[in-house]
Amino acid sequence: MVSDVHGNAEALARAGDGADALVVLGDLIDFVDYYDHSKGILGRVFGAEKVGIFAELRRGTRRADTASYIRSLWDGLADARSVVEEAVLEQYHALFSAMSAPTYATPGNVDSPHLWPQFARDGVHVLDGEAAEIGGLRFGFAGGGLMVPGLVRNPNAPWFPYLRTEEDMASALERMGQVDVLCTHIPPLVPELTYDVVARRPEWGSRGALDKIVRERPRWSVFGHVHQPLARRVRVGYTECVNVGHFQRSGKPHVLNW
Repeated sequence: MVSDVHGNAEALARAGDGADALVVLGDLIDFVDYYDHSKGILGRVFGAEKVGIFAELRRGTRRADTASYIRSLWDGLADARSVVEEAVLEQYHALFSAMSAPTYATPGNVDSPHLWPQFARDGVHVLDGEAAEIGGLRFGFAGGGLMVPGLVRNPNAPWFPYLRTEEDMASALERMGQVDVLCTHIPPLVPELTYDVVARRPEWGSRGALDKIVRERPRWSVFGHVHQPLARRVRVGYTECVNVGHFQRSGKPHVLNW
């Protein structure tokens, strides 16, 4: 199992070695590389120096300044949306080609799920609000992140993250039915699982996923999204909740045995 691949196609090609299946929990795209500002889509388009300025603003609390700066960068391009889609498709070609069969994948918030169907093939399954049987267990998949209440999207933005309302997430969780392994991109709403100790702030967690865990008691809940969580594992009743790790940096999959 891997999550938060963020462009690491080389390690992804080895992730399924020796496994019966590879499970990918989203965030394939490397949009902003905070470790190497020359990489990622922003690095490719604007260069390391400008990404460095954006990264510094992003780490702070001046959200209005951050938004204004990135908007000024996009406004300098003639057709920013086409530039981004071309870069996203280039990464997807490399990443989906690296997936070994069988792979079961769900998108993260830093993904463009409308592009995923063109990369599905024999042995590579794209699932969201669906379930699949793997090794005799039922795995349910619900991707994406959560939308901030009251968020109004800019229709002219060059790219949209995959965000859904809690109601939409709850619907996806319901559609998959009862499962043995709950696979989401974001964690259930448990403070130890949502708090990032490096960013020093909580990330979004799903109330719907937590409710499903309490109500249906799957064996495991697996997810990513929080790169440096306060706790990687927390037991909620019968269910072992596990952050499978920041794969871009570790290059190591989480192995689930049963």
